[in-house]
Amino acid sequence: MKATVVTYNAQDCEALELVERKLVDLFLASPEADGSPPNDVVRTERLKHENLYGFKRNTFSFPELDAINKAAYWDYQRARVYVKSNAFLKVALTRSSRAKKVLSPNKIIECPRPRSCPKCGSTNFFGHGNSSRGILDLKFMRHGIKRWIILYRFHRYKCQDCGATFAPKKMGWTRSKFGPGIVAYSLYQNIGLRLPQESVDRSLNKLFGLQLRIGTTNCFKAKAAETYKETYDALVARLCNGQLIHADETKISVEGKVGFVWVFANMEEVAYVYSETRHGSTPQSLLKDFTGVLVSDFYAAYDGIPCPQQKCLIHLIRDLNDAVLKYPYDEELKKLVKSFADLVKPMVETVDRHGLKSHFLRKHLRSVDRFYRRLSGANLQSNSAGTLKERFEKNKDTLFTFLIHDGVPWNNNNAEHAVKAFAMARRTLAGVTSEKGIRDYLVLLSICQTCKYKEVDFLDFLRSGERDIVVFANSKRRRSRSKEHLALG
Repeated sequence: MKATVVTYNAQDCEALELVERKLVDLFLASPEADGSPPNDVVRTERLKHENLYGFKRNTFSFPELDAINKAAYWDYQRARVYVKSNAFLKVALTRSSRAKKVLSPNKIIECPRPRSCPKCGSTNFFGHGNSSRGILDLKFMRHGIKRWIILYRFHRYKCQDCGATFAPKKMGWTRSKFGPGIVAYSLYQNIGLRLPQESVDRSLNKLFGLQLRIGTTNCFKAKAAETYKETYDALVARLCNGQLIHADETKISVEGKVGFVWVFANMEEVAYVYSETRHGSTPQSLLKDFTGVLVSDFYAAYDGIPCPQQKCLIHLIRDLNDAVLKYPYDEELKKLVKSFADLVKPMVETVDRHGLKSHFLRKHLRSVDRFYRRLSGANLQSNSAGTLKERFEKNKDTLFTFLIHDGVPWNNNNAEHAVKAFAMARRTLAGVTSEKGIRDYLVLLSICQTCKYKEVDFLDFLRSGERDIVVFANSKRRRSRSKEHLALG
């Protein structure tokens, strides 16, 4: 074994002496040494996390203090205080509070007279007053969008035989005064483009001359989440009955409390699930009957799921690299990491050449057996190398599952990619959404991401009125193939 000789000059010796004295001073000033820390020493565990924007929700001990704090809000002071002493604000607010003009309809539809009374079937009825209903919508054209208002005119009728009053059955509108186009466009901007709901409301008012109140997009989101709940449940069921699932989790702040969003994905579908804690009951209950391969990181909660598992080798390689950088002079550790890298690299090359096919990957099982035989016979003196050896042996059955299953990747990048889609919107949602709001958002985000995975436009799916993404995707493919045949013909 070669010995390493390190030489120091006079300046290096002085620097080492200063570091040594400083460490001694810190130890003497530590609580264990019954001393008080000096002024230039800060314990990192006591540092507060810096707020990114500097804003936070204040909690007051008395309701009177809360009322005083609310009176200082900008909107409140502008509308209630400054307007009384500022002539410009008084004129501006008076102008904005004037009655808005009624928007002209683009199309008027006269509802036909019914054939009979819906209660008794009599044809002996007469008109009992006129009525109308306006539907506010957006019309999608080939190269743009325009405001589109439909006015439905109809009569109410009264039956002379039974006395019932009724309106035509087929009136052409829903209970909402908003059409499907404006709802789809709002959800596309909020979910697909990750714009805040208030920004969506203001943009609709500005671009299309509407008079939507702030919060309209939130109502659209809640209603759409209820409408597509069956779509979401079917999506989760297909994932749980499939042959492969990538799983990951991330934090979210909900009304000042920390919650967690779990991601379950395969190559074509994504589902997001919210839970109040990071406890393993969420993935374990969801995947209790799953019989495929689960790809995940090394979080212990996934170990309780009774199915074949593949641990993410990227996470492991990053940990190995960090260990080598932390202990650069540990030769046993470096040798062990190097042998593992030499083991995995040919596998990755085979995947790049032939794809995730066990027919070509099984040949590497001999190398895996050889690696573990050498590992079991190794007598390691280093603590870090011994810890790594224990980790290899503990996860022996979950590191190379991809060698014996078709279509199973050796990393969890698919789940991490799905997490990024939520993380990009988390800054807008964090702290300002409720638990119901985040659950509704995740239902629609699951549908949005699944559309992307299936190469289907999210806005087109919302506009179609279809509830099944698979049916819609198949119909889109059939239409595209028929257009190709017509073009070739």
